Amino acid sequence: MSHKVTANVGGAEIHIESGKIAKQADGSVTVQLGDTIVLVAACGSSKPRPGLDFFPLTVDYREKAAAAGRFPGGFFKREGRPSEKEILTCRVTDRPIRPLFPKGYFNEVQVQTLLLSADGENDSDILSINGASAALMISDLPFAGPIGAVRVGRVNGEFVANPTHEQMESSDLDLVYVGNESNMVMFEGAADEIAEADFLKALEFGQESVAPLVAAQKELCAAVGKTKREFTPRVVEADVQAEAESIISDRITDALLIQAKLEREAACNALKDEMAEKLTEKFGEEAITGFMVGEAFYAIQKAAVRKLVLDDGKRLDGRGYDDMRQLTSEAGMIPRTHGSGLFSRGETQGLSLVTLGTTDDTQSYDAYTGGPSEKRFMLHYNFPHFSVGETGRIMGPGRREIGHGALAERSIAPVIPNIEDFPYAVRITAEIMESNGSTSMAAVCSGTLALLDAGVPLKRSVAGISIGLCTRTNDNKEIEDYKLLTDIIGWEDAFCDMDCKIAGTDQGITGFQLDLKLQGIPQSIMEEAIVKAKTARTAILENMNGCLSKEREEMSPYAPRIVTIPIDPSKIGELIGPGGKNIKRIVEESGCEINIEDDGRVLVYSMSAEGLQVAKDCIEGITAEVEVGKLYRGKVVSIKDFGCFVEVLPGKDGLVHISELANFRVKKTEDIVKDGDEIWVKCIGVDDKGRVKLSRKAAMEERKAEFSDDEEGGDGPDTSDDSEE
Repeated sequence: MSHKVTANVGGAEIHIESGKIAKQADGSVTVQLGDTIVLVAACGSSKPRPGLDFFPLTVDYREKAAAAGRFPGGFFKREGRPSEKEILTCRVTDRPIRPLFPKGYFNEVQVQTLLLSADGENDSDILSINGASAALMISDLPFAGPIGAVRVGRVNGEFVANPTHEQMESSDLDLVYVGNESNMVMFEGAADEIAEADFLKALEFGQESVAPLVAAQKELCAAVGKTKREFTPRVVEADVQAEAESIISDRITDALLIQAKLEREAACNALKDEMAEKLTEKFGEEAITGFMVGEAFYAIQKAAVRKLVLDDGKRLDGRGYDDMRQLTSEAGMIPRTHGSGLFSRGETQGLSLVTLGTTDDTQSYDAYTGGPSEKRFMLHYNFPHFSVGETGRIMGPGRREIGHGALAERSIAPVIPNIEDFPYAVRITAEIMESNGSTSMAAVCSGTLALLDAGVPLKRSVAGISIGLCTRTNDNKEIEDYKLLTDIIGWEDAFCDMDCKIAGTDQGITGFQLDLKLQGIPQSIMEEAIVKAKTARTAILENMNGCLSKEREEMSPYAPRIVTIPIDPSKIGELIGPGGKNIKRIVEESGCEINIEDDGRVLVYSMSAEGLQVAKDCIEGITAEVEVGKLYRGKVVSIKDFGCFVEVLPGKDGLVHISELANFRVKKTEDIVKDGDEIWVKCIGVDDKGRVKLSRKAAMEERKAEFSDDEEGGDGPDTSDDSEE
């Protein structure tokens, strides 16, 4: 039997229905906003998979072309590997639900979202998050929900909950906010340099907006929810844990306080090996599994790190809570790229390379749910194994790389000049050279330096930083004590509770992402974190500006040059010519790449100034209009008894009447000009049918200072060679 609940969010109704589709799943719902509908189904295995030492949660989101009444692109006409949009929706659905499963739960859980209907106005990612929470709530899986998700935009200074794609076109904020009844759980998005105070107001608005969704899910769960299944947390036996602590607890702190990452890891690994050997000697090989060793050692490390931070006022590398690691910035070190930037923050280092291309290099993609279907600015993030001193299988970008690249891309995108001011496609490849915390923010910094090195006129420079959090909670999981950590390193991320990345300019925030290991944090803590992020960002921008504060005046000699030539849109067909004849000829003669936009902008890309000028002259010649009162150097193309026709622009000619050939009476046209002669003429009129009237006589009068005395008049015919004027 189906059951439906409704939440009113921002004046629009979101319907959540269960019991109608996918009834064999542990929990399934459909979520609808407008005519956009997703199905979310959750299933969990009854037993943990042997040998697992992590929580195997899989979240998947897939779009069906049929949802938008379309065929998939490609030869096979079937959906294939997930798109970037699908991967990012997987991640935004996964991140807020993952910390809400209990510690020690190692049963496999799968949450799958299918897009069933797309109205082109309402995006599906918010529905996927709400659907995942609702499906888990009504299932028997141990999930500490519900949570609600909402997109927050700002249009004309007013916050809007779940704005349509049309509203988002005029919004300066794109915030995905996830919260429970009282606290924030996750957020991510981008903004057009929003002030910190306004960003905090947006978070408050988001928390208010998710309340109806949380209430609706609780109503649904009360009506159709299943009793949560019993399970035994997989933990280390108390006697084994106690023995492990007795072996290494007196030395773990000294190992953790080694400043260099690789040396610290080596010292800790040595203690772990010693602990494993002694535990095996005491309890036997069958009792001491790899899981036991790993979990016991992790618990000891975590407790030691948190004691250092909360009780001893120490961080692993010796810094204070608000101290950043050493910063270095460099630009222009790679000679053949269009732009390059290298940024280091301690043992985190990013190298970014910029490539400038034509509008043909713009990325196009299917957008079944609506919104933009192409982008001219791309940032592709890569995380090779050597950046952490490891080996591994070399493959294409994974979900993590796609997600980190998207965060860095949306952080820089607000300062990229519009296409009218900078008509290039722009690509950054961000290569992580070293990793010890917050490489996505290093990609923002190195990417900004590389863009400036390439001569891209950014509105302002962008930098980013990560703020961490270490908490002490009571039995009710309420925060009793906490410390915020500026510029967290990898182990502070692993053993503490928060990774909050904030990027922006000196004017405001452009990109953000919050991930928690807690079930939520209050607004007050986030207010402090945002203040610390601004202070750190200001210091990073100062370091970057000391290297390169504005775009270089000269672009790389290997980057394409471009000129924009505006023409009347009605002239586009004439410029292209029959079967593309004209444009092909111009491309061959100039060696340029030419793109013609529908609004009449002709973009000419060239690697040489000479070729650029050739293309420009040809285009202007074909598309220019003959102007009354202007002088032209033209070629006689036809001789008539009543005068001659002169081509003054490519494909455009006009009549010089016999009476306008000279300042005396002309008996025969051939007495003055011959077919093929080049002469100066002046346009003296264009009739309503577009016929051009020219005058050689008027041109001679205007240019008489350049003519000989014989050409100024006389009794006889003018027999001078006009080509020598």
